[in-house]
Amino acid sequence: MRYRWFALVLTVLTLVLMPRVGKAQVTQPVQKKPAVSMSQNYPNPFNPEARIKFTVGDFPACSEAGKQYRVSLKVYNILMQVVALPQLEGSSGGVAGGQRLDGVTLPCGEYVGYWNGKYLNTSREVASGVYLWSIDVNGERVVRRSTVAK
Repeated sequence: MRYRWFALVLTVLTLVLMPRVGKAQVTQPVQKKPAVSMSQNYPNPFNPEARIKFTVGDFPACSEAGKQYRVSLKVYNILMQVVALPQLEGSSGGVAGGQRLDGVTLPCGEYVGYWNGKYLNTSREVASGVYLWSIDVNGERVVRRSTVAK
């Protein structure tokens, strides 16, 4: 009886501790490039205006030609209050420059957002401090920090 228990325990330990001979192949999921990327604004710190480059889609490949992306670029203060809606600088991909980047549809490409350093819908310049640039493209969000120095 003692030998049976010993044999049973030895068999169980052998099965548990032995490495598996046939490992299943693990396939890595395909990494999808994000629909948006944004560089740091320039200049930083800035006074009174700044620009920020951003890409929409998988630029420069643009594998999904003709696809339109819903883009919103906003500037927030540290209290997360919207301070400004930057404008699209220049024209690119059939999109006119000068329009506010709030729910604009853009094709795949590289763009520049421009902010004149003023509060939304006013002519007052913002105070010195830290501000956050936030871009949202089809639900994907990227945030960068910038500083206004006077």
